[in-house]
Amino acid sequence: MQVSKNKVVSLTYTLRLNDEQGELIQETGNDQPLVFIYGSGMLLPAFESNIANLKTKDQFSFGLPASDAYGEFNPNAVIDLDINIFKEDGKLNEELVHIGNTIPMQDSEGNRMDGVVVELTDTNVKMDFNHPLAGKDLHFSGEIVELRDASSEELAHGHVHGPHGHHH
Repeated sequence: MQVSKNKVVSLTYTLRLNDEQGELIQETGNDQPLVFIYGSGMLLPAFESNIANLKTKDQFSFGLPASDAYGEFNPNAVIDLDINIFKEDGKLNEELVHIGNTIPMQDSEGNRMDGVVVELTDTNVKMDFNHPLAGKDLHFSGEIVELRDASSEELAHGHVHGPHGHHH
């Protein structure tokens, strides 16, 4: 069996900045593999194309430029918001609004987006709505742990059920 559309893929991986020796960003092990339905749109398309046709126990190692990962850094996604938006009863919620904190917000159309507080002034909160890995080249290495056909229920729901997947 090979990694292909509608297969449930379990894999372990290491994610680093730039190349194999880059700063470690994230790592999964056999106790908590990444489990997903291949071709369901849940992962970066360039990631999926790099593991296509692999088999159980096959190893992988590849880089993704920022443009194929989370996109280039967009300076227009860093905006100043009026500090009063973050005040409750005239007081700033300092537990929520502090440099480095990620705050879930909504745009004018109700779409959820996460912003990171990057600067505070007396009048504004500067927030960065770029993905945290925007503008960064990434390197993935890992191994395909298990492959199986997705069930009709999993395909209908768009996610994996059972161990390491979604539980109802």
